[in-house]
Amino acid sequence: MKKFIIALAAALMTAGFVSAQDLATATEAYNNGAAQLGEGNKVEALASFQEALTMAQSLGEEGEELVANCKKVIPGLYLSIGKQLNNEKKFGEAAAQVAEAVKLATEYGEEETAAEAGELLPKLQLSDALFNAEANLKAKDFAAATEGYKKVLEIDPSHGVAAMRLVQSLASSGNLDEAKEALAVAEANGKGADAAKALSQVLVGKANGALKAKKYADAVSFAEEAAKYAADNATVYLIAGQAASKLPNKTNVAISNFEKYLELSPSAKNAGQIAYTVGALYQGQKNNAKALTFYKKAQELGYAQAAEMIKALSK
Repeated sequence: MKKFIIALAAALMTAGFVSAQDLATATEAYNNGAAQLGEGNKVEALASFQEALTMAQSLGEEGEELVANCKKVIPGLYLSIGKQLNNEKKFGEAAAQVAEAVKLATEYGEEETAAEAGELLPKLQLSDALFNAEANLKAKDFAAATEGYKKVLEIDPSHGVAAMRLVQSLASSGNLDEAKEALAVAEANGKGADAAKALSQVLVGKANGALKAKKYADAVSFAEEAAKYAADNATVYLIAGQAASKLPNKTNVAISNFEKYLELSPSAKNAGQIAYTVGALYQGQKNNAKALTFYKKAQELGYAQAAEMIKALSK
């Protein structure tokens, strides 16, 4: 019996020694975190505080004070690291850190940190979504860009730039009907004019591509669509005129578009040539009076070949 009592006492003493040793180790980890934090090493400090918390939690009552101290520090550190990453424009990583700050601050009852992190988190998520969308648009990954701008608008429905870029990315990926629907969102957010210009530029590009590919009907269609969103863009009418002039029974379409081009760009380098072309188109319709008017215009603009046609029609 005596031996048993001695053995039990020894075991209790050993347990007390181990417990004290564990507390000392946990405290050392906490102090290491404090030292790292003092040197500005936030990531290393966070790791030390987390290590101290895990060890202190296993000690029961003996570790309660240390647990409480760790819980006061850890959420704020996540928030601080998130802010630093935000300054470095690492928005996705920043959002992940701040999201953890929200979670732990709420769990640990750190209301002030939870409120600040909660206010910052959607801003970081928006910045991350916008940053990635812009990068994808630049890389011409229009599908990914479209999804990115939609995500931005989910976070902030009033984001005018995202609404405008969404129109551009949708149009560039060929989703013209959806792009037109998105235009209404851009208009509601004060970016209607910019979005319309972006849409028209995409359509002009498609019209020009169709013209080069000798898909003249498509070129006319894209150009006419572009004109709805940029009525003062002379290039639209030039492309439409050139394409229509290659199609049967589209002479009047070609003439009206060339005339609009000349109206918008009277001093363009090719204005004389276009005026001459209009004259020829009218002559082909046997409208010699109109033909003569445009041949004279071409001559005034320095297009020498017009002189011969003027002479022939003036007899």
